[in-house]
Amino acid sequence: MTKKPEEKMPNAKEVLSKNDVIKIADLARIGITDEECEKYQKDLGQVLNFFQELEKIDTENVEEVGHITGMENVMRSDKEYNDSPKEGKERQAIMRNIPKTKDRYVQVPKVL
Repeated sequence: MTKKPEEKMPNAKEVLSKNDVIKIADLARIGITDEECEKYQKDLGQVLNFFQELEKIDTENVEEVGHITGMENVMRSDKEYNDSPKEGKERQAIMRNIPKTKDRYVQVPKVL
């Protein structure tokens, strides 16, 4: 792999302004002090500088990879099971203890 021409990296604190850090903290709903703001400005700037370094790497002939394990989905397919008499009694006992059900399913409040 070949590298792209060297460019001078900006100072970590030059990458993000204090206002950028405050906005990020606000979006994350994190309260930060002025001292923390300076620290995060430097730390986040270093992370962004690292990404700029990665962008210099020539990946023209590198095969794309979705994940490194090579594993495939091993989940079962969705299908309705016909309960055996024993399982049917167990399901009924469980469903009696659930506050709200619809048909044979547990009904929960909307989250979003």
